Amino acid sequence: MASISSLGIGSGLDLNGLLDQLQEAERGKLAPIEQQLETQQTKISAYGQLQSALSEFQNAAEALNDSDLYESLSTNVGGEAITATADGEAQPGSYNVTVETLATRGTLASEGVTAVDEALTTAEQTLTFTFGEGATQTTKEVTIAADSTLEDMRDAINADEDSGVNATIVFDGTDYRLALSSSETGADASIADFSFSGTAPFAADTTNTLQTGTDAALNVNGIAITSPTNQVEGAIQGVTLNLQEEGDSTVSVEQNTLAVREAVTGFVDAYNDLKGTIGDLTSFNAETGAAGDLLGDNAVRTVESRLRSVLGSGIEGQFSMLSDIGISLQRDGTLEVDSGKLDDAIANNQDALSAFFAGGAEDDGMAGQLNQTVEQLLGSNGAVSGAKSGAESRIESLGERYTRMEQSIEQTISRYRTQFGQLDTMISQMNQTSSYLTQQFDALDAQLGRE
Repeated sequence: MASISSLGIGSGLDLNGLLDQLQEAERGKLAPIEQQLETQQTKISAYGQLQSALSEFQNAAEALNDSDLYESLSTNVGGEAITATADGEAQPGSYNVTVETLATRGTLASEGVTAVDEALTTAEQTLTFTFGEGATQTTKEVTIAADSTLEDMRDAINADEDSGVNATIVFDGTDYRLALSSSETGADASIADFSFSGTAPFAADTTNTLQTGTDAALNVNGIAITSPTNQVEGAIQGVTLNLQEEGDSTVSVEQNTLAVREAVTGFVDAYNDLKGTIGDLTSFNAETGAAGDLLGDNAVRTVESRLRSVLGSGIEGQFSMLSDIGISLQRDGTLEVDSGKLDDAIANNQDALSAFFAGGAEDDGMAGQLNQTVEQLLGSNGAVSGAKSGAESRIESLGERYTRMEQSIEQTISRYRTQFGQLDTMISQMNQTSSYLTQQFDALDAQLGRE
């Protein structure tokens, strides 16, 4: 049988070109399957966009479904002396805070030496730090190796996490000094002295820089308070005061209306984003004929219907409808916020707001019902997941059909190739026979004098 490269040599016909045309025509049978595969892939991508938008909306609903949101407190600070944060144990109230002194670290500098890289110890020594004063005084030790330079001493101190001090080297214009500062603020943590167990390279009693660490002193509503740090906890229940500078400030602990408002507006924005996504996926342009990837899709209709049903339903309580708190459903299906009405509900009746969105039991309020609805829609047996799974199954089925069709086309082309080879051989033989007969007739004519 003739190879594909030699087809037509015997017959003189363009059998290769004809075979290519037949192959192209046969592969045209794959185009509808390819189109269906592309359509299903597009749908899967579109379902993914819908799932993502639904998940974002569910997250926003879950935030409103948390009753703790409506019990959270925030701090409002007047003045520059402090900042403040409140936790779950805080209670509403107003406080006057006066910062008299800030907590500081103790510092101590050694006698100066002329070089930082010359050995100052001849044998291993123990460096003892003393902290605090009187009955609360404590000591800590750091081992200094033999032949240690000032830099080695600094590094040995800093390498010991329990030394209680941080060490650095300063140059005073003439000499180098080992500068020590307490790791923590407060009088009890303040470094007061240091000494060597052996011959000291410089004596502590000749030091010329010593600053004693102090406790912070403040006054809260007339009550004097001391703290070893500038982060004061417990002076006001559930409130942490961060002292910044000396001076007067006021602290108001009040309901965190900003957090609630952000959660409500975030919910509205997430729903409107979801509606925007659905609008894009189901759009139709009458002029161009361009259609969204999920135009007329059953799953989308189910999503819209289920959510619209919950949003339009009532909740027992002082607030029973979204419109009661300033959220209205527009003609285009989006939600719009009446800021004044919403702010009034947040500022004056967070208990009723909590009952409306979070309810008294799990999934009892509006947000809980929406959360449950979206959970069902996105669940393994839900409308969106079911539609996506259906598209994936169709892709698998179409893929198998495509493979079978390709195999059938290959078999058909192979059969054509064989037949063309046979045709080429047959025509070649016929041409050879024709040529032979022509020669014989010419010879016969010559013998008979018919030339």
